Amino acid sequence: MPGGQTMQASPFDTHEVGNQPPPFAPRDLWADDIALREAVGREGGNAFAPRLADYGALAGGELLRLADEAHRDRPRLRTHDRFGHRIDRVEFNAAYHGVMEAAIAHGVAGLSWHEPRPGAHVARAALSYLHYQAEPGSSCPLTMTHAAVPVLRHEPGLREWAGKAIAPHYDGRDVPMAEKRGVTLGMGMTEKQGGSDVRSNTTRATPLAGEGEYALVGHKWFFSAPMSDGFLVLAQAPGGLTCFLLPRWRPDGTKNALRLMRLKDKLGDWSNASSEVEFENAWARRIGDEGRGIATILEMVMLTRLDCMLGSAGLMRMALAQATHHARHRSAFGRKLIDQPLMRNVLADLALESEGATAFALRVAGAVDRASGDLREAAFARIATAIGKYRICKRAPAFANEAQECLGGNGYVEESLLPRLYRQAPLNSIWEGSGNIQCLDVLRALAKEPETRDALIAELQAAAGIDPAFDAALAAGEAALSARTDQGGARALVERLALLLQSATLLRAGNPLARDWCASRLGGARGDGYGTLAAGIELDAAIGRVFPG
Repeated sequence: MPGGQTMQASPFDTHEVGNQPPPFAPRDLWADDIALREAVGREGGNAFAPRLADYGALAGGELLRLADEAHRDRPRLRTHDRFGHRIDRVEFNAAYHGVMEAAIAHGVAGLSWHEPRPGAHVARAALSYLHYQAEPGSSCPLTMTHAAVPVLRHEPGLREWAGKAIAPHYDGRDVPMAEKRGVTLGMGMTEKQGGSDVRSNTTRATPLAGEGEYALVGHKWFFSAPMSDGFLVLAQAPGGLTCFLLPRWRPDGTKNALRLMRLKDKLGDWSNASSEVEFENAWARRIGDEGRGIATILEMVMLTRLDCMLGSAGLMRMALAQATHHARHRSAFGRKLIDQPLMRNVLADLALESEGATAFALRVAGAVDRASGDLREAAFARIATAIGKYRICKRAPAFANEAQECLGGNGYVEESLLPRLYRQAPLNSIWEGSGNIQCLDVLRALAKEPETRDALIAELQAAAGIDPAFDAALAAGEAALSARTDQGGARALVERLALLLQSATLLRAGNPLARDWCASRLGGARGDGYGTLAAGIELDAAIGRVFPG
């Protein structure tokens, strides 16, 4: 107080606030996360460490503040302006644009393409992981923009689109692509009658006079990030299901005929808009040959599924950090929560789960990074994305809920951040193919691409002889891979493979938690729920890595 005055208690004070943790933010999400830093170094991304450090500090500070605003003030659809003109525009809070501008400037969408050198995909994966912890909704257009680039590059006439998609410039204006230095991309694949069965799509694509130009008539049931500058969509051309780029504005500078019907009222992901759309002879440019739509977008799907893994791993990390921060500062029954045996078991179990998710997601990112020059890594990346997406994304909802329980009632109110994480947690297991689709893709790969089976076996055998629990599980896993698996047993097989791959990644890395991971996840030293670790698991080691030092 000025002049050395002291604060006097008000006669209206009813109590003194105590036994509450200090604010979580600002925090340095890169410096705090030893598992992430180790994984980035292991997978070849250390050259980008200074940039990751910059973004970790930004994500744990200013981006968390902007995310609060972006989620409180949800996107709104304006189909017409005040004069009755059709505009089909989605309006966002300024904080959302601030988040997008920071993310694109730092390379969350384009680093791996803008600076194509060893480790770039690993670094961009780490950026995506960090970003998801701060503002997951905007990860949708960032991921799709990143994943669309290799598809656009297949078509010489779309090189300008590809170049602007990787540029570190964000422009949220609703203007033609030619007037922008950077663009974002969305997707429109699924329809009312088909969902994941995109071969049943009914949207029609009629060839026009220009080379590769078509008019699209139909709809999309889920049209993601509808304020993007362009969209990859599937439609039935004369030659079959085909991939197209459909821009918001035609090349002649007029608005394209895509009509936003409504925004989806979603469980979570509130800062980001998802919509239903109808095409009224909308102009589009073909990508690839007619009838090759699914083959054209496969590379994009693998990259978006990787980001589902990274997002869920990042969400788990933030939920764990929130729970541990609370437990370090909150007391009950005479001592800190973090010093109480039952809470320590819960936190250690969550820490093990988070370590396994982060290590494996970055391992797959490393395989993607090396895929162009290593056939085995390419084969591993193809099948590991489906396996990892199935397992890691399915673990996130229960993980977020357990973290909420660590805070009790405080974890059920918005200020704690955990309700947002809990609402967000189911998304990645649904987006880009739900669990059954991932399992079907694994079965298809094992049956039709024997190199993926070889890559899996090589990956697992490289960790043999380090841990007895892993070796026993590996023998059973190899037997399962050799046996014929029908659809009914696909989930059991994929879950077994995921646990083995996570274990192998930790063991090969020399991770200090690897043996406890194997004992608890493979050796039965744990029950069904979190916090059921058996005696002998090193709780201190797991908890100590959450906030090292």
